[in-house]
This record gives sequence, structure tokens and C-alpha cells, in this order.
Amino acid sequence: MIIFQPRVAVLIPCYNEQSTIAQVIRDFRHALPESEIYVYDNNSSDGTAEVARAAGAIIRREFYQGKGNVVRRMFADVVADVYVMVDGDGTYDATAAPMLVQKLIDDHLDMVCGARRSTDTKAFRRGHSFGNRLLTGLVRLAFGHGFRDMLTGYRVFSRRFVKSFSAVSRGFEIETELTVHALQMRLPAAEVDTRYGVRPEGSRSKLNTIRDGIVILQMIGLLVKEEKPFLFFSTLSFFVALAGLIIFVPVLIVYLETGLVPRFPTLIVSVACVVFAALLFACGLILDSVARARAEAKRFAYLAASALGPVGRHSVAKPSELVDLNIAHTAPQAAANG
Repeated sequence: MIIFQPRVAVLIPCYNEQSTIAQVIRDFRHALPESEIYVYDNNSSDGTAEVARAAGAIIRREFYQGKGNVVRRMFADVVADVYVMVDGDGTYDATAAPMLVQKLIDDHLDMVCGARRSTDTKAFRRGHSFGNRLLTGLVRLAFGHGFRDMLTGYRVFSRRFVKSFSAVSRGFEIETELTVHALQMRLPAAEVDTRYGVRPEGSRSKLNTIRDGIVILQMIGLLVKEEKPFLFFSTLSFFVALAGLIIFVPVLIVYLETGLVPRFPTLIVSVACVVFAALLFACGLILDSVARARAEAKRFAYLAASALGPVGRHSVAKPSELVDLNIAHTAPQAAANG
């Protein structure tokens, strides 16, 4: 019989969160007393690292600026069975962490997202809710499935997810990439409602609604091109071919009426558009085969990582063989309902 204590790591990427990080560490220490709490300082100009160290966290530094760079470093450095990733701004409910961890273990999932739910209108900045719904809808349209809150920074991962995820994001678009990784590889995942609060007084958000929205939109386009090249290039091919046909129609009408082609340059442009569209379609077919090979390689990397069990062992413990996490499930229903 395999009995083990799941090794839980709490990962907190931070940039200038001196006013909130200590309370975040205390809250997660209370919620997950057996966990190791890592704070990755991303070139903070205040005393974030010193305050976090005094609060008992393990301090690491990432010098490449941006949340995506921090997440890539955290996933590479830390070895655990279960990873809890949360922002250091104090807006996420630490009491929901035991429930999210237990759901990941009991249901053999690779990712559990804490969908943000709040009754306080000040919790979400103007335009964020609309932007979140719009971007989440685009991902659902491109990949066939989706989450209600794709941009949440509160997530729990399995070791397999973390060690098979190769991040390319630099900034806040990392949440989009995490979501698409799970959807494209069809990894078992779930979403649980969690309370989301207002930033404590004295702390300042690093998000910019328009700028970060554009960056996330660009990331969605890049991921569609990389993961679904046939969809991407065939769509471009359709619109280019349509433009060529629209340009060609007047030339065809004049030719049928007079037997002449007086607008010869227009004919050349229309033919060029059709040829370009054919090339785009061919690129989509070729790159689709490449994408399938890449997907298989990522799948092998996922399977190569050991499943839930003692670090370094490749066995999967049955739910009945898992020991209790020794963590308090503080009002799980309340946390789930937000």
C-alpha cells in the first residue's frame, strides 16, 4: 500500500506587493500548513522580498520582467506533487485552497481554476469583466471548449501539467497560455467558484486594461497559429481568395460585355490574390502536420512526468491510499459559491 503526504507548493509571483504579501503568506500558511510557500520577486523596487522572507516564505528572484517569465522560472525550479499558483495582491481567497487541492487529487485532474466571483463592483476594474468574457469567448471559439474565467490568477496544477508546460509568454498573457495548453492537450481540468476581493488599500494594480487586452489578443492569435495552423491559414486563405474574386468580378463583367480586358492590372492583382490564397491553404496543410508532431511530443513529455505520488516515483496512488492533507476545509461551500 502506498501512503504519502502530497507535497504542496504555493507559488506567488510578485512585483511591488510589499503592502499585501505578508498577509497572503500568512493566509496560505494557515490554509495549507504543510505546504512550502515560494515568493518569486520580479525586480520589485519596494521591500517585497524582505517582507516575504520575514513572513516565512522561500524567496527566489527572476530578473526577466513579466509574469510569464516568472511562471516559467517557478515551474522549472520547484518540484512538488501539487502546485498552487496565486497572485500576491491579496484579492484571492486562501480558505478555498484546500478545496481546490482536494478536488485536483480526488478527481485526478491536472488543473483546477478558481473562477473569480465577487459581489463588490470595485473588485473588477472598468472593462475587465467585458474583456474577460470577450477573450474567453474567442478561445472557446478557436479551441472548442473554454472556461468561464480564463484570466484568473488562482490555479492548482498537477506535477504533470507543470513539467510538460513550456511557456512562451512574457507578461499577463500567461493565463491564456495555461488555459490553451490544457484545452489543446485535452487535459482533465475543472473550474470552481472562489471569492474575489478588492485590493487592500495601499496596493496598486499592475494591469492596464487596453494594453494588456491587446497583448492577450495577440497571444490568442499566436496560439491559434501555432496549435491550429490549418484553421488559421485556411481562414486567411478564404478572405484573401474572397478579395481576389471581388476584384475579379468587374473585370469579368466587362469581358463578357465587350470581349476586352481594359483593366489588365486589376486582373493581375485578382489572380495574385487567388494564387496567394492557394499558397496559404497549402501552408496550413503542411503546418498542421508539424503541429500534430509537436502535440505528440508534448504528450510524451506529459506522460514522462511522474503522476501523483511520491516525488521521483512513477506510480499513481489510488484515492483510498491518499492520506488526509491535514488541512482545514474552511467553509468549502461558501467558497465555491463565492
